[in-house]
Amino acid sequence: MSVSMTDSTAPATRLSVGDAAPAFTLPDAEGNDVSLSDYLGRKVIVYFYPAASTPGCTKQACDFRDNLAELNGAGLDVVGISPDTPAKLQKFRDHEELTFPLLSDPSKETLAAWGAFGEKKLYGKIVQGVIRSTFLVDEAGKIEVAQYNVRATGHVAKLRRDLSV
Repeated sequence: MSVSMTDSTAPATRLSVGDAAPAFTLPDAEGNDVSLSDYLGRKVIVYFYPAASTPGCTKQACDFRDNLAELNGAGLDVVGISPDTPAKLQKFRDHEELTFPLLSDPSKETLAAWGAFGEKKLYGKIVQGVIRSTFLVDEAGKIEVAQYNVRATGHVAKLRRDLSV
């Protein structure tokens, strides 16, 4: 299940409920490796966003931060993934006082494996880029919720409603 980054005609692979979540090991803002397997036995929200410190991505990250106590209280961890470098993620995390892991995927391999990189509309034009997406991975590593093209604003509130958190 791989999508070539150079083949612009290849559609992004989309994950569905019940699929095995694609494994990853990526560096966090400190450069330490974090793997999806670190979360086995717990539910984890994995969300993909285009770029740290941009208005929409900042709003979304801060919404997760502001709702983290309730999400954690419901047994849900949160991990954000973008193509940013660990240094940029560290600056973003520190500036916005984010308290959940931000992971770096500059090769976009994990983004592609999750269907979160590919063709999208940006200001009316079709471009290749990060597709803002959110997933809930269950305790066994299966996709429980798969949402593509989510809105940066109001998304966390909608997710909480959908999950009854």
